[in-house]
Amino acid sequence: MIKKLCIIIAVILSFITGRYIAINYFNNSNDEKVSNVHKDKKDEFETKVDKMSLYEKIGQLIIAGFDGTTADDEVKSLISEVKVGGVILFSRNVENASQVVKLNNDIKEMNKENKYPIFISVDEEGGLVSRMPSEFKDIPTSMDIAKFNDEDLSYDIGKVIGKEITSLGFNMDFAPVLDINSNPDNPVIGKRSFGDNEEIVSKLGIATMRGLKDSDVIATVKHFPGHGDTDVDSHVGLPVVKNDLKRLKSFELVPFKKAIDAGVDMVMVSHIMLPKVDEKNPATLSKTIVTDILRKDMNYDGVVVTDDMTMGAIINNYDIGDAAVKSINAGADIVMVCHKLDNVTVVRDAIKEAVKNGTITEKRLNKSVERILKLKNKYNIQDGVTEEPNVNEINDKISSVLEKMK
Repeated sequence: MIKKLCIIIAVILSFITGRYIAINYFNNSNDEKVSNVHKDKKDEFETKVDKMSLYEKIGQLIIAGFDGTTADDEVKSLISEVKVGGVILFSRNVENASQVVKLNNDIKEMNKENKYPIFISVDEEGGLVSRMPSEFKDIPTSMDIAKFNDEDLSYDIGKVIGKEITSLGFNMDFAPVLDINSNPDNPVIGKRSFGDNEEIVSKLGIATMRGLKDSDVIATVKHFPGHGDTDVDSHVGLPVVKNDLKRLKSFELVPFKKAIDAGVDMVMVSHIMLPKVDEKNPATLSKTIVTDILRKDMNYDGVVVTDDMTMGAIINNYDIGDAAVKSINAGADIVMVCHKLDNVTVVRDAIKEAVKNGTITEKRLNKSVERILKLKNKYNIQDGVTEEPNVNEINDKISSVLEKMK
């Protein structure tokens, strides 16, 4: 009897063990398949980067501005010779809706000779910082929106801004502002901020970001690691903020960390000195701030873009080519050069020389290009034609959102 019982137990154990092995084999096989899918996806972008020339790679690392209202010889040089990965439009480039659509369409048509579609970006925060044609209704400042402390309202504002700019052919917006307006003497942020409370800035800023994303616009949170406690405008000089890392983590960095957790695709780094964090370099040129804090401590692996390198904070204190190289080695992926073709070519040539002499490693260069191409792929950026928008229809949508503020 005992012998039969032992045999029965042995059979049962054998069955259970065999089934366990089979299940594990099945699960491991699936894990391997999933792993291979991710590996193949990564290899796809690595392969694309491997096939690019040095000039093509460097071009992807530059977003450039230009002066005119048409796709003139300056624009042609940026696209055909520098092969820039993106352009940015300002008020100087805008006359009316029809002109902006034609300009953006002409830029995309020119870029078809390049392998990858082009970012067409704009600073459209609403309020004080707006580049939209005068035909469109004005969007209130972030501070005015924050008076309602309403996530749904902020989301709707982000979404209608997204609808507005995509109707003109843009695919990237340097907004929302996540700076906390903690210094009443701040000459550059002010009403561009959602306020002086980190929780409200986080909540409303991220809601706006989600609205932009849901309109197929790449949102860019700015100005990391926080421009709210400055008393100098970085457009004209180099601001110094004496807060230490403990203070930053408990206050200025809070909205950025929450945006990262919410899946932000792009972070803009500002030209501010934080001597208690890095006594030698402004944030845009600081490996401590961009790589150690933003990428490692805050676990961010998306695209990092610099603020405009022709701003006084940089151009009055550094050689723009050297600054561009340093920003890339600090961890930035895209260098923004908003003024003058000569500045763009200086940056391009400085990066090229740095790669050739090993100051920027090819691995470092390729990593940034991979991030940029993945972002373009994620948002299905294309160089297709944008039809002229129905301005009245867009204005009706803006009015509908603004009704909620009455």
